[in-house]
Amino acid sequence: MTDTAVRLVKEFTRRSVTLAVCESITGGAIGAAITSVPGASAVFRGGLITYARDLKSSLAKVDPKLIADEGVVNELTAFQMARGARLACHADWAVATTGVAGPTTTDGAEVGTVWFAVVGPSMGMSNPPVYTERRQFEGDRQAIREQAVEHALAMLLRVSGLGE
Repeated sequence: MTDTAVRLVKEFTRRSVTLAVCESITGGAIGAAITSVPGASAVFRGGLITYARDLKSSLAKVDPKLIADEGVVNELTAFQMARGARLACHADWAVATTGVAGPTTTDGAEVGTVWFAVVGPSMGMSNPPVYTERRQFEGDRQAIREQAVEHALAMLLRVSGLGE
């Protein structure tokens, strides 16, 4: 359980909003961090673990042509993953991660490259707000994945405006 996960659950509970995850590089670790916090069931709807390429399309509804043309480590894939999780889990907010933990590059992306996306509620708008970020982390597979989990939780708090 991280301090960021505790803060996230507390703030989302206080504001009565829900969240979901779509994880590739983190393999379920974001969901695990959130659900390690007592009371997480009040806000955490669930998630998709789309580690395999084909699951990004079949579960998260990422465009298969995008994956064929651009690979899975890019901004648009992260966005579509977050959008897919938000819709599939009927959540207010969703965060997604896709990247390379190593040992070798993937789709031309270097080890340590991670794309994040957060999709929020539409609030009457035709399109919900979307936030994406690319980060480059250092270390071994475990260190890269741990940094990605922490960044995803912090990003979700920051862009939702609930961490202020």
